[in-house]
Amino acid sequence: MPTVNPRRGYLLGLTAYVIWGLFPLYFKAIAAVPALEIIVHRVLWSALCGLLLLMVWKHPGWWRELRQNPRRLAVLAASGSLIAVNWLTYVWAVNNGRMLEASLGYYINPLLNVLLGMLLLGERLRPLQWLAVACAVVGVAQQVWQVGSLPWVSLVLALSFGFYGLIRKQAPVAALPGLVVETWLLLPIALGWLLLHPAATSSQAAFWSTSQALWLAAAGPITLVPLLCFNAAARHLPYTTLGFLQYLAPTLVLLQAVFLYDEHLAPSTLLAFVFIWIGLALYSVDAWFNLRKAS
Repeated sequence: MPTVNPRRGYLLGLTAYVIWGLFPLYFKAIAAVPALEIIVHRVLWSALCGLLLLMVWKHPGWWRELRQNPRRLAVLAASGSLIAVNWLTYVWAVNNGRMLEASLGYYINPLLNVLLGMLLLGERLRPLQWLAVACAVVGVAQQVWQVGSLPWVSLVLALSFGFYGLIRKQAPVAALPGLVVETWLLLPIALGWLLLHPAATSSQAAFWSTSQALWLAAAGPITLVPLLCFNAAARHLPYTTLGFLQYLAPTLVLLQAVFLYDEHLAPSTLLAFVFIWIGLALYSVDAWFNLRKAS
């Protein structure tokens, strides 16, 4: 059994969530490339880098298990589609001045996971969890009432990532092989898109002599590095601790939106955040109490 090193786990976990939280800086650097084209290249370069990593970082038996359980391939195709929707929505939001909504979506996500567990997995919610989910619902509802429309970016991000996690539970494949298979299943669509769009920015020979081309090619390692850090951290930390660290990423996105990219934090949006933060605080307290009971 591998030695557990909490300090190493915290460092790896912080690294993963800080990188995820700083993703807007990367996507802003390639804002000249349309969001859909960025995702096409994210699939291409992630598939390539992931395959190279699998050749170095062995995961014995993962391909044999997939061959013996073809249903898992169908599950990974579905989860790959969801993560592509999540990536596309996030990149579009960052490069269209909707980072606050993106941040709100990832704050909502853990509370949505609790709700999905109840509705689809038959899990029973504890009183504090009910209160936490109710706060999230109130936050979204008041946003609809004040603004007059659903915060669709937030909801698409939260729902796509929430269902992604739910579906991946049905295919117990390690994170790296799972991501590699997901991206390889999306590869024909990505290549088909490039073939059908010869006028795309990245289809021009001149583009590959610019610094933007290097940034675009970096999509593979930038996608994989935080994932690897996260999975390494999970071996050294309780999952509940990782759950607390996950709030770091949307907080960094929120701070960048307001202080770096001058997005306006309207009172109605701030009120929605306040309700979500109260819900997350209740959720965290509930998780902490249950962790103490279990120990």
